[in-house]
Amino acid sequence: MQTKPFMKWAGGKSQLLGQFQKYYPKELKAGKIKKYFEPFLGGGAVFLDISQQFSIESAFLTDINEELILAYKVIQRNPETLIEFLWKYSKQYYKLSEEDRKEYFYEVRTNLNLQRFQINYRRYSENWIPRAAQLIFLNKTCFNGLFRLNKKGEFNVPFGKYKNPRILDEENILALSKILQIAEINAGNFYSTENKIDENSFVYFDPPYRPISKTSNFTSYSKYSFNDSDQIQLGKYFSKLNLKKNAKLMLSNSDPTNENPDDTFFKDLFDGFNIIKVNANRMINCNAEKRGQITELLIANY
Repeated sequence: MQTKPFMKWAGGKSQLLGQFQKYYPKELKAGKIKKYFEPFLGGGAVFLDISQQFSIESAFLTDINEELILAYKVIQRNPETLIEFLWKYSKQYYKLSEEDRKEYFYEVRTNLNLQRFQINYRRYSENWIPRAAQLIFLNKTCFNGLFRLNKKGEFNVPFGKYKNPRILDEENILALSKILQIAEINAGNFYSTENKIDENSFVYFDPPYRPISKTSNFTSYSKYSFNDSDQIQLGKYFSKLNLKKNAKLMLSNSDPTNENPDDTFFKDLFDGFNIIKVNANRMINCNAEKRGQITELLIANY
């Protein structure tokens, strides 16, 4: 069984893995790369793909979203207890009517948001486990399976009308926990693991995508925004790692030429690097007519 992301994630890379695999560095396929870095972890689809195909010895997984990192660490350390909590949620949820499910969802969401003030995100504790279960439950039962926090850090996605959402996937959680044993997981900025990167490393960056139109501005996976200034800082960091670390680097982002053929933002920012276009489906758009095939960018230093 192929282990898959435990959360639905806007911008997740599961649909693109078949294309990405063509562009992984040859050193990874040859077994020469031993360390994998993913500074914008999100759903972790690329990490899971690489860790199950290649013989990496260690992974350094980072995300600015403390709630997400909390859930990953719980899966890494206490998967069985997490499964018990999720089993209780699923048992309770499935027996409710749709109207009662909706009420139950908002009750859990309110509790999650209120309890965030009692959580120490820097020190692992047993009260992380029920919180991780709440997060996963909400992710599986909310509208479109989004994970979105407002600027106050509150989960604010509304209820989703699913007949039989899979709240508990025990087999996948246990398999993911085993894979995560090679990982160092931390909340932090994209540059926080710089001192650990060396010539035996592969770094994959999947930042919040630059909006390709004024109506596609979905960058709030956490309470922190990611604007053009941040994209430029990331581009500079990419160039710095290329010069100083001799690591293999790959980055994905939106393709602005989908909307404006004259937008050279990424072409200018990553001048001199290999820029590849891959095909993707635009899944998040309130206008169904605007969902469909677009291109995205894959940028590499090899």
